[in-house]
Amino acid sequence: MSSDTRQKLLDAATQAFAETGYRTCVDEIARRAGVAKQTLYHHFSGKDELFAAAAKQMACDVLVSLDGFAGGLRATLLRFATIYREKVLGEVGLSLHRVLVAEAPRVPQLAQAVFAAGPGTTASCLEELIGRAMADGRLRRDDPAFATDMLLSMLAGMERSRRLLASTLPDDVAPDRTARIVDCFLRAFAPDHPDTLAP
Repeated sequence: MSSDTRQKLLDAATQAFAETGYRTCVDEIARRAGVAKQTLYHHFSGKDELFAAAAKQMACDVLVSLDGFAGGLRATLLRFATIYREKVLGEVGLSLHRVLVAEAPRVPQLAQAVFAAGPGTTASCLEELIGRAMADGRLRRDDPAFATDMLLSMLAGMERSRRLLASTLPDDVAPDRTARIVDCFLRAFAPDHPDTLAP
């Protein structure tokens, strides 16, 4: 069986799980992929394995890397924050959050693996950047893990809750709000000598 068929199944499963959660039936996934159900079982042992693969693919879709980011601290954090909010508050990010919260009690090990592959990796990269900025005086010395959690919570927290609960919000992620969050974070962790903070 070709890898193209497997990827078609995975894409169909990702879309179906994002729309209706784990209750999606394998017949529907096979139909969306344009293959027979038996073909699905040639590639995946069952619905659990397919769900795990789809969840991990969704996690990779919302992964934000800091590779290739250059420039001052504010500019780097602003680029990161813009991409992070677009992904986490976008359709795929919200669907992943919704599905994993619903299924985590049933498949806790999968939820942990998906977290590690997406949000956990993103947080680790950001923590490393913040730790370096604290070490060289661009940010006030503090716990980088705490600062990272604080920034990520500011970037998504309440706004994600509003979107998940279908409250009224614009479809786009406002850039001015993103800049205000980054600037608020930088003020909270401003170094003793603010003039050392690169623009």
